[in-house]
Amino acid sequence: MYSILLKNIYFINYDEMNLIIMKTFDQTIDLDGIDKIILKTMLENARTSILAISKITGISGAAVHQRLKKLEKNKVILGSQIIVNPKILGFKTVAFIGIYLDKAMRNREAVKQLKSIPEVIECHYTTGNWSIFVKLLCKDNEHLMELLNKKIQLIEGVSRTETFISLQQQLNRQIML
Repeated sequence: MYSILLKNIYFINYDEMNLIIMKTFDQTIDLDGIDKIILKTMLENARTSILAISKITGISGAAVHQRLKKLEKNKVILGSQIIVNPKILGFKTVAFIGIYLDKAMRNREAVKQLKSIPEVIECHYTTGNWSIFVKLLCKDNEHLMELLNKKIQLIEGVSRTETFISLQQQLNRQIML
């Protein structure tokens, strides 16, 4: 039996006065060897058929399907997705931007406005120097500069930004079991 302890999972909500309310809980999910094989197989190739996983695990396709549904229900698997190659679509610049807000209470509205910018693909509420840390995909440096000057830096509450351009992604992976 293999257990995953999901510790300190935070749910962030805002009350009517824009105060941040954080709730935390611990959740343990028990995974046996078959669950672990299913997850490892899917992490290596998410397109692996249930029939192929059935042959690898030695259990029926219906049992594999039930286990996958259980893993989804328990939020061990959060879904599946197709990953497009942004460079083929013309997005050649990857940038990370640390955003400084003048007041922490502006976070909610700033994130709402960042969501409306399609080039923003990740947004994180962080500790340290920045209030928000975002990842963007841009066509080129001029496109990045336009986003900074005409969209991000115009968001109310943004006092300044710090930009990092990725020269090369050297590692991209899921957590391994």
